[in-house]
Amino acid sequence: MSKRNTCVTLILTAAWLGLSGAAVADIEGVLKACDDCHSGEGDVPAIAGLSEFYHSDQLYFYRDEERPCIDTPDASGETTTMCAATADLGDDQIDEIAAHYAAMPFVAAKQDFDATLAAAGNQIHDRGCVMCHTDGGGNAGDDAGILAGQSMGYLKLTFDQYRAGEREQPGPMKGLLDALSDDDVKALVHYYASQQ
Repeated sequence: MSKRNTCVTLILTAAWLGLSGAAVADIEGVLKACDDCHSGEGDVPAIAGLSEFYHSDQLYFYRDEERPCIDTPDASGETTTMCAATADLGDDQIDEIAAHYAAMPFVAAKQDFDATLAAAGNQIHDRGCVMCHTDGGGNAGDDAGILAGQSMGYLKLTFDQYRAGEREQPGPMKGLLDALSDDDVKALVHYYASQQ
């Protein structure tokens, strides 16, 4: 979507929600900040294309400090956290952000991966992960996030947080993750990174 189309969409949405011109500018600023960080590189996930339900849930979790709030450099090189970035967002703003990114296509990170590890990861995925993460972890309609094509840094960080009990997870997922070895996790990271 072009910058002009994005602005028009925001203005129309704001009018529909009854927001003032200042609120439109605020949303535009928030979206710019999101775009600046979420290129899908390093430990920061790509967020375009996530389902609206999943994305808004994650923003609520950050705002309520129910997800780990690790320090991450923003586009200017300053350190921030997602908890700080979402602290002042209202429910309507969170829902607007989620709807905005749900309407955009997901763009997989271009990265090197080990084909042998990816093949092993595919087998692990098919044994347990496929129940919630269909299409190789790339179906946004699962409302379980998008794993396929995320950066390896983000995937590794996410697996580490889940395995350390730092992130809430559905019951079946905990049992599956607890059964994985470090080598299994590495294979899964390479598998999801291989999905373009």
